[in-house]
Amino acid sequence: MTGQDDDSKGFRRGLTNYGDRKFSIYLRRSFASSMGYSRQMLDRPIVGIAHSASGFNNCHRHFPEMIEAVKRGVLAAGALPLEFPTISLGEVFLSPTSLKFRNLMSMDVEEMTRAQPMDSVILLGGCDKTVPAQLMGAASADIPAIQLVAGPMSTSRHRGERLGACTDCRRFWQRYRAGDVGDTEIDNVEKRLASTSGTCAVMGTASTMAALAEAIGMMPAGSAAIPAVDADRLRIAEETGRVAVSLIGTNKTPKKIITNKALENGLRILMAIGGSTNAIIHLAAIAGRLGLKVDLKRMNEVSDTTPVLVDLKPTGSAYMEDLHAAGGIPAVMRELKHLLHLDCETITGETIGDRIGSADGWVDRSVVKSVDSPIRENGGLVALFGNLAPRGAIIKRSAADPSLFEKTGRAVVFTSLQDLAARIDDPDLDVTADDFLVLQNAGPLSEAAMPEAGYIPIPTKLARAGVKDMVRISDARMSGTAYGTIVLHVAPDAASGGAIGLVRNGDQIALSVKNHSISLLVSDEELERRRAEHNAGMRPASRGYDLLYRDHVLQADEGCDFDFLKANPSE
Repeated sequence: MTGQDDDSKGFRRGLTNYGDRKFSIYLRRSFASSMGYSRQMLDRPIVGIAHSASGFNNCHRHFPEMIEAVKRGVLAAGALPLEFPTISLGEVFLSPTSLKFRNLMSMDVEEMTRAQPMDSVILLGGCDKTVPAQLMGAASADIPAIQLVAGPMSTSRHRGERLGACTDCRRFWQRYRAGDVGDTEIDNVEKRLASTSGTCAVMGTASTMAALAEAIGMMPAGSAAIPAVDADRLRIAEETGRVAVSLIGTNKTPKKIITNKALENGLRILMAIGGSTNAIIHLAAIAGRLGLKVDLKRMNEVSDTTPVLVDLKPTGSAYMEDLHAAGGIPAVMRELKHLLHLDCETITGETIGDRIGSADGWVDRSVVKSVDSPIRENGGLVALFGNLAPRGAIIKRSAADPSLFEKTGRAVVFTSLQDLAARIDDPDLDVTADDFLVLQNAGPLSEAAMPEAGYIPIPTKLARAGVKDMVRISDARMSGTAYGTIVLHVAPDAASGGAIGLVRNGDQIALSVKNHSISLLVSDEELERRRAEHNAGMRPASRGYDLLYRDHVLQADEGCDFDFLKANPSE
């Protein structure tokens, strides 16, 4: 029987077990031959292309063209490209929330990458939870891997104004709720918010995770911000295919690239771009797969010493296509060179320092500010601690109103998403602009499974009175495209017995961004009394994945991963 002699590569890798090795090779090659491959192709090493395209994922509708570009690069470098689909997580098409299914997708990526014969793998994703899921799965599978992202969608226009999902969708919806925009205009805006393929055009979760994948070295330099519809996106896809071939036979697995130093580089970039709060959850989950940890107190140290440099929505005015034209992530990293670990190795072979040195020195200062003239002198995200959040909570200070940072307010409590929906617009709701809105039972162990519901709407009667922001607190998440003085990811969550579930209407809560603290001003004795009466506990689960999720999901500070998927599950 002819074919390659190396039993560790290509179609001879990881043989199906029929009890006869030679028969297994013979049968596999015969079935592969049915796809029309020549003997020459069958003898090549294999690059897998794990992609997450789906009819329920608008962000990825251009993937067929990207996959063809990837294949060109793989073939030109001498390997055989084989694409395979995995679970796709279309952010707005999943109920109750896409985060619930991120771990399921990561398991799909891990198992199919490990079970099928491939010598390296390209991870083609983009929409919010797809990139974290792919990096988590690849970290666990531990074969050579490289990330490729969809790229951001291009902006549209409405009456002379640029539009880009989804910060602008929230802005217009807030105006609609306040009565400033009518039914006809909101309908027209709806049709223009997302007019091309690609991920949200602002620095939401998808763009943030693309930037971080580049910053930690898992993508080629400059690839995070290229628009989805730009020819450069296809050229970087082709280059990714060539790089994937060069990884074959090396030790350049995610474990080699994603180190503690690389994760800290990622945190620096996260702070500088004013990135999504969701990134903290995803970085923690990726780190956990490698036996590493994202320490929230260390994150605060990084944040307090890292300026915000990128002027993108939701914290600024520009869009991702502008960041690409301004110099991209390499331009941001060059400004932070003195704060980065420059010796970190990247998937393309050079170090972070090498990348910065070889990048085009031009930068558009209207989008990427200098470190000497930043948008703000400290980072976009802060972790808060106190008796309300013993294991931490997150606030995006770069998208919040500084006048609310040092404040004590009266709690107005909503016990669930259903309660919130029923009462938030009640004209008789007892609420003022100085109060703190508190949403309970929206964390990872709740029925809602930690949705992006932390962007609690301003009560209609306050919105129509001109109130634009107020302190909002929950164990939920919020979209990276959202803005406001919003405290999120309170851990432990209410459903697991956390203190946020013990808050009552009228309680006083003290917030101090300066001191990284959030405290419920209720005595320990009273909290213990409430805890004894509290009915929190494990929510009911019917079967299948829902049961698996309920029994094994971790809290926000550990990335909401499953306990048995961590590298050291006993810890």
